[in-house]
Amino acid sequence: MEKKPHFVRREFLPREVPSISLALLLAAVLLLNALLYLYLNKFSSSLGRVETDSGLCPFGHFKFGAVKNCSPWLSCEAINREVRKLKCVGEGAVKKVFLSEWKEKKVVLSQLTNSELKEDFLHGLKMLKALQSKHVVRLLGYCEQQFTILTEYHPLGSLRGLNETLHIPKYKGMNTWHRRLMLAIDYVSVIRYLHSSPLGTLVMCDSNDLDKVLSQYLLTSDFHVLVNDLDALPLVNRSAGRLVKCGHRELQGEFVAPEQRWPYGEDVPFEDDLMPPYDEKTDIWKIPDVSNFFLGHVEGSDIVRLHLFDIHAACKKKDPAERPSAQEVLDTYRKVLTLLIREAAMPGTREML
Repeated sequence: MEKKPHFVRREFLPREVPSISLALLLAAVLLLNALLYLYLNKFSSSLGRVETDSGLCPFGHFKFGAVKNCSPWLSCEAINREVRKLKCVGEGAVKKVFLSEWKEKKVVLSQLTNSELKEDFLHGLKMLKALQSKHVVRLLGYCEQQFTILTEYHPLGSLRGLNETLHIPKYKGMNTWHRRLMLAIDYVSVIRYLHSSPLGTLVMCDSNDLDKVLSQYLLTSDFHVLVNDLDALPLVNRSAGRLVKCGHRELQGEFVAPEQRWPYGEDVPFEDDLMPPYDEKTDIWKIPDVSNFFLGHVEGSDIVRLHLFDIHAACKKKDPAERPSAQEVLDTYRKVLTLLIREAAMPGTREML
């Protein structure tokens, strides 16, 4: 009688061990799936949050860095008194850009260089004021009388230097297909925001080649994309029959959309008055080329391209009406990222089972 319990335990022990192991493995799988779900849910929530981020200040105010309180945009007097130029860091057709200092913080001071382009400068200022959001560089102040704009400084500069930045030892850990795809998602998010902005449907006209596009955007220190140059943002208003033309010169090359090229052949000299206008779908045409730059040639980037093949083919439709909207492109990018993250986690799950 004394041995019976011992005999029973010995008989069932070999069956209990696999059962316990299986239960632990299943629990681990469930935990892994739960963590993945929470990550993706958090990621989706962050992508889907309102464009006017709740962390932003009311119109006419700003805050940045660790400062909690909002301050009014700096006036002409405050800029002249409190902002000190350090060095010139760039110059374009419209303005010269200076790395400057305000209250021991690095800032950027932009000043008009060509009086003939003051309307472009003031248009850029108007857009910058009206479009303040998580997609747009932060405005700190301005002086219309002196054609001066003060914005937040981002030390990593424009997207033209992305590949060089990712080869710096400090940032090599960011050089992955995952991070690069997230930058592409940021870029498409900006395009979507411009196409559905508070002002209406805006077209990013300073985008006649890849280098020009990349120069319009900044890379933040936490690896997000902000649009920086808003001097050329004409408005499309279909209900009023208003389309746009990006400048008054002939545009050429495969980077610009077909409808932006002179349609009457080489035998007919270009005339701006005869050039048909177009809409925001020119921005959609350019998305695959810009995203290809973002994805680079890291491990896994070709798999991402394969998943994006269909949406990119749709972006390159010759008929603008057949191209997807920026929202549709953005939705596809997000789905691909979610799918690839899940697939990256699944091999480990299968090994556990």
